[in-house]
Amino acid sequence: MFYYFIDILGTIAFAISGVLVAMEKKLDVFGVLIIAFVTAVGGGTLRDLLIGVRPVGWLNAPIHILVIVSTVILAILFARQLKYVRKSLFLFDTIGIGLYTMAGVEKGIAADLSPVMCVALGTITACFGGVIRDILCNEIPVIFRKEIYATVCILGGFIYFLLIQFPVISNTIAHSMAILTIIIMRILAVRFKISLPNIYRDA
Repeated sequence: MFYYFIDILGTIAFAISGVLVAMEKKLDVFGVLIIAFVTAVGGGTLRDLLIGVRPVGWLNAPIHILVIVSTVILAILFARQLKYVRKSLFLFDTIGIGLYTMAGVEKGIAADLSPVMCVALGTITACFGGVIRDILCNEIPVIFRKEIYATVCILGGFIYFLLIQFPVISNTIAHSMAILTIIIMRILAVRFKISLPNIYRDA
């Protein structure tokens, strides 16, 4: 139930971030729905295809479609309130990558993959919905900019595997701590302008 709850929360967070980007681009209602949908399920779809899950997760769980549609409707109805929350896109995107990273890691564990591959799946799950969203909205994906994005997913995933080595720490607590670590590290990175080295030099 805990992992199911994480999956649903991640779906909601990413759907809202998709709605916010689509509304900034002034798309129509159908466009907003499509962007929210691909943001919410894009990374998970790629993950399932890589590990051979057929059909992919959301096809077996209509609740995801219901959650996305409901989230889109509510986000549109309360769009004015969302706009008052500065950096709301950043907030929902950050929550989404934290939740989806661990959802992807859990899928990798269920597929009996190594920790490194589990972390890679978690990162794909967290990041590629946003990549598809940004490409469709004619933006350079966040993952390819200087901002710390995929890096915090990778670190969070490895922190989870480190924590579960201690018998006193339950799996649920390790998951929760890894999610919080991802969210906090990304917020701090943006707040203090921490970024990866830039290989380009001004002429």
